[in-house]
Formats: sequence, C-alpha cells, structure tokens
Amino acid sequence: MNAAEHVARQAALIGDPIRAAVLVSLLDGRAKTASELAMVSGASAQSLSGHLAKLLQGGLLRVVPQGRHRYYSLQDHAVAETIEGLALLASPSTSAPSLFASNAPEHLLMARCCYDHIAGRLGVMIADGLLEQGWLCCRGRNFEMTRAGIEGFAALGLDVNAIRQARRATARACLDWTERKPHVAGALGAALLQLLLDRHWLERTRTPRMLRITPVGRQALASQLKLAL
Repeated sequence: MNAAEHVARQAALIGDPIRAAVLVSLLDGRAKTASELAMVSGASAQSLSGHLAKLLQGGLLRVVPQGRHRYYSLQDHAVAETIEGLALLASPSTSAPSLFASNAPEHLLMARCCYDHIAGRLGVMIADGLLEQGWLCCRGRNFEMTRAGIEGFAALGLDVNAIRQARRATARACLDWTERKPHVAGALGAALLQLLLDRHWLERTRTPRMLRITPVGRQALASQLKLAL
C-alpha cells in the first residue's frame, strides 16, 4: 500500500459519522466502554461493535479489558492531533468561530481537555502568559522552552528533563479549534495538565472533556502563571 492509499484508508475510517463521533468523544483522554461510546455516537450496540472493530484494526483505537468491561481509547497523541486538525478544517477561516464553538456550552469553551493537554480559553491564556513571561518563545510553528522557562517550569514542579526527552514534540503550538489561537500541546502541555490536576488547580467533571478551575487553582494560576482569570 502506497502513501496515498494509506491516507485514503485512514480518511475513510474517520469519515463515517459514527466513527468520527467516537473519536471526538475520546479527545478528553479518558477510556470509555462500548456502552458509553454508543450513547455519544447514537449508534446501537450491535452497529457500534462493527465500527469499533474497524477503528481497532485501522490502528486508531486501543482497547484494555478490565473485569467485565473493555475500555477504548485513542491509540496515541498522533491520532488526537489528527482529529484536532480535522476539526479546524471543518471551519477553515481563522477569523470565524468554529463549528464546535457555535454549538458548545460556555463552560466547555472556557477550559477543556483535548486528549492530554489544556484547551479552550484557559489553554490559550496559559500559552499567552508563558510567552509574555519569557518562559516560551516561538520557533516556526511550535513553541520552545527558554532558559528562563526551564528554570520556571522546574520551580513549578515539572520534570523538565523528562519532558525534553519524551518521544514527541516538546511544546507543540496547537491551534485551538474554538479560540483560533495556539495553546500548548506536546510533552510540555501534557505535563502541565497533569500537574494542575494533581495540585487540584483544575478538576475533571462529569461533562466529557470539561475542566473546572477550582478556587485554589484560580488563585494559584493568577500568582504563579500571572493569569487574569
């Protein structure tokens, strides 16, 4: 199979509305059961089973059996980045609100999890704040940690060496599909999300993908990252 055929095959897998709904629902980074995926996709259990099998065979999903359940998640961050990119293509004008933004509730636009990093207004505010403080600088289409950033992130509690040695982009500038400005993805974005969750500055909610800024988090983000929340 040549490159063009491989692209066409993967595009066909993603292009089905039910399979697309499954993939988008997994952008919060959390594994879900077939029953949960059937609810978000609107498919019957029998129909969804076939769709999940195709996504697994195509390398877009992985599954982990646990007890009586099987938990499905995106194969890796590359799949998540592909879905994010397609969301941007759905509303190609960078000056117009995205299709997602026009239909999403306000609280989801403020702070949400996009696979393993922070997206929405908060994600963009964090990226802007890190640039203003000189912790990040722009290098082409990505971010790069500065010397001040290496020291600042380490003082914040991040393992900078592990972040820089990760087998993925260190600080990818990911164009937010609702804000139309970049937020921080890559190994640094994932580490920041985990740190903020561990310190209870952010918390997950029952709403898929939504993140809530806690009262202590609001104070800490203002003092530590200079965000005007």
